[in-house]
Amino acid sequence: MAVKKNVPETVNFLDALKALCIERDVSEEMMFDAIEKALETAYKKNFDSAQNVEVNLDRETGAYHVYALKTVIEDELIPIDPITEISLSQAKKIDPSYEIDDVVKIEVTPRNFGRIAAQAAKQFVVQRIREVERGMLYDEFSGKENDIVSGTVVRIENGDVIIDIGKAEAVLLQSEQIRSERYKLGQHIKAYIAEVKKGNKGPQIYVSRTHPGLLKKLFEMEVPEIQDGIIEIKSIVREPGMRSKVSVITKDENIDPVGTCIGDKGVRIQAIIDEIGGNEKIDLIKWDQESGKYIANALSPAKVRNIWVNEEEKTARAVVPNNQLSLAIGKEGQNARLAAKLTGWKIDIKSVDQSKLTEVPADMHQVQLRPKKKKRKKKKFFQKQNEATE
Repeated sequence: MAVKKNVPETVNFLDALKALCIERDVSEEMMFDAIEKALETAYKKNFDSAQNVEVNLDRETGAYHVYALKTVIEDELIPIDPITEISLSQAKKIDPSYEIDDVVKIEVTPRNFGRIAAQAAKQFVVQRIREVERGMLYDEFSGKENDIVSGTVVRIENGDVIIDIGKAEAVLLQSEQIRSERYKLGQHIKAYIAEVKKGNKGPQIYVSRTHPGLLKKLFEMEVPEIQDGIIEIKSIVREPGMRSKVSVITKDENIDPVGTCIGDKGVRIQAIIDEIGGNEKIDLIKWDQESGKYIANALSPAKVRNIWVNEEEKTARAVVPNNQLSLAIGKEGQNARLAAKLTGWKIDIKSVDQSKLTEVPADMHQVQLRPKKKKRKKKKFFQKQNEATE
């Protein structure tokens, strides 16, 4: 049985190369070219660093040949650099067709280059596999930005939580953690993929538990009507771990978007609250095209009696019952602050008694929050008698 010469011994890199190219959808020719460069580097490192060489790798057998490259110069030119140059007369002894400035290839393959070549090829293939896998992981997770990922806490480093998400690890920075939450090893959590960066050891995946997008994705998971497009989430604002406001709308007049998102006996909204730590209150707000009505809804759970707005300056004055002023403002102004963020309006909240003491600015107009009740016209007694006798 004939033995192939100049074939790397330690690893059948042809099989590894072809398997890699098929599995990872990589060009075989590109890989062959890169391996040839790796073998050239290995030759220079171990034999002659000054030599200008080229390695040819047979695409079918895997056999390799190392060639020294020398430029043809005139015989009269002295001295000749034997490493990079060859005289015209010497070149013609090799092949009469050579001319000045041609490049002559002279084989210099060392007998003991086999193991070195095999190791260089093996290292390159392994390195290339890692690079391809890292590239594929980056492409996979960068395509999942603004989505939810599930994982298990595997480490806590300087307050940052490292989460195993299957093919990679994600980092939950301290700044993206809910303050009231405490994480422990083995804990299963969901997080929002906020950013994916390229790194030397693979993609760097940063996740968040405080991003409004986490809440939006949880609603999409728990409320089928949102997935189906029947209900739309218009806006979300959060003070993570404390309170959130979510405005929703539907084109179907037969569906109550707020009640649908809450679910029967609150089962849907409770599942979402449990997923974000169990302490965060969520106010579901019905979005309205009319700004005044939307602002009144946003101040929930307080009930707004009257509201005046200035559309140009986006300022509003809301009047609430005396006993609901603190409810409308919220603890440390939280409810009013979130309502302002949700609507994008500056809101001045007053009680009924306070509103009597201050005039409404002239540039504001009142918005009718509830339809006017139609008054029944009472007919006079004699009119009824006349009608009865006719």
